[in-house]
Amino acid sequence: MSKKRRLEWSFFLNDRNRVTYNELCRRCRHDCKQSFRAVVIECPKYLSKRSHKGAEKKR
Repeated sequence: MSKKRRLEWSFFLNDRNRVTYNELCRRCRHDCKQSFRAVVIECPKYLSKRSHKGAEKKR
């Protein structure tokens, strides 16, 4: 990886200089991936199974 590209992707690179995404984003099919360093508070395209089941029980 070139130096310029490494600087662009530095937020996504782990200690082995490999691009790493957040745990929630790894299996996500959408292309709005977030870094493993970021704390995901809300993702508009992510809906956990727990929250979906909990919403059904409240109805």
